Amino acid sequence: MERLTRKMDYLLSEWKNREGHMPLIIKGARQIGKTEAIRHFAANNYASVVEINFVLQKQYKDIFDDGFEVDTVLRNISLKNPAFRFEPHRTLIFFDELQDCPNCATSLKSFREDGRYDVICSGSMMGINYREIESNSVGNKEDVEMFSLDFEEYLWAKGYTPEQIEELYQKMLTLTPLGKVEYEVMLENFREYMVLGGMPAIVFSFVTQKNYSGTLQMQQQILLDYEEDITKYASGFDKAKVLNVYRKIPVFLGKDNKKFQISKVASGARNRDYAGSVEWLDNAGIVNVCYCMEQPELPLKGNYDPNSYKIYYRDTGLLIGSLDEEAQTDLRNNKNFKTYKGAIYENVIADMLVKQGYSLFFYRNEKATVEMDFFVRDAESLIPVEVKANDNPTASLNRLIKSDAYPDIRYGIKLANRNIGFNGSFYTFPYFLAFLLKRFLRER
Repeated sequence: MERLTRKMDYLLSEWKNREGHMPLIIKGARQIGKTEAIRHFAANNYASVVEINFVLQKQYKDIFDDGFEVDTVLRNISLKNPAFRFEPHRTLIFFDELQDCPNCATSLKSFREDGRYDVICSGSMMGINYREIESNSVGNKEDVEMFSLDFEEYLWAKGYTPEQIEELYQKMLTLTPLGKVEYEVMLENFREYMVLGGMPAIVFSFVTQKNYSGTLQMQQQILLDYEEDITKYASGFDKAKVLNVYRKIPVFLGKDNKKFQISKVASGARNRDYAGSVEWLDNAGIVNVCYCMEQPELPLKGNYDPNSYKIYYRDTGLLIGSLDEEAQTDLRNNKNFKTYKGAIYENVIADMLVKQGYSLFFYRNEKATVEMDFFVRDAESLIPVEVKANDNPTASLNRLIKSDAYPDIRYGIKLANRNIGFNGSFYTFPYFLAFLLKRFLRER
């Protein structure tokens, strides 16, 4: 296997074939495969590729100092590297690490109006207030967020075809239970994915070596790299606070209600002092924040408490990497998730929902008599989604669906180690089909 096929490959092709396409900004966390995907696309679609990395090649940061006109910028680039070739309509200009050169964003209007060259920018959202780029380039670029591999991309990496995945979806759509072998094989793939996460280098190592050797070390290194980035880039914020929040995520996920409590992060810590830290980690693409709804009703946005939330790792492999070595051995040898069983299942489902474009919301009333892990919606109704690590009764799910107090809720979804089914009140799906949920709700 030379490389992993990514959904970004198809998105980039669609972008290039679109009439009058604008400069593209691909943002996302570090080490999720942005640069590799752009290089692969560029090599297969352009006669000439001009790649500039503003972190590694700081000498290019002043190419916009004489103005933003395209010919001026290209002349300055050529002065620094005469080997670059600019062929109109056959050249891709790839500005990498955009966050280190906000001026670059201002030039996108000129490139859009000029139209002779395709431009793709890529950047980690660490170290920059994205609003600065936004104001510099509003209306002159298209934004795409990239993530680590989702479960479908993981199945592609394992060699499964789109046709095999479509077959899974058709069974989901027609509520046809999966066959025994089909179910067990997919559950095993999903357990691998839960332990590995979707970081490309880790997945590539696993599918080529066919074992977990070295994957834990890679996960732990990414966690350390992120800490280093926080220390480097969390300007304007108290770096210690951002690190405090980041390091405490596994502690709270290990608790029963998994709710993140700022008051327990440090002595005297208050929500208002830490709000920016949580937002920073979210914007950097490191975490997913799940807010508590004030009432389980529509609309979802504007109906939540900004001070009541859970924090999940954006990639479940990083939660796994944060656990102690005994837990690691147990996970890989015995598939035993122990204390973190509920947290790992919730974390991976949260990640799967976000990768489909959902925002995250949960609900827990004051008496804790009604609790729900997530909510999504279709065109007409609010849909509670319960994630069961063990196949326990679903009292809260039944209460939300059947009570007259929640008119926006007509049916629910239970994700568990259970085959496909529908009991008249809620759909049951195995965890591993959660990546198809949005399509199911649209087409059912």
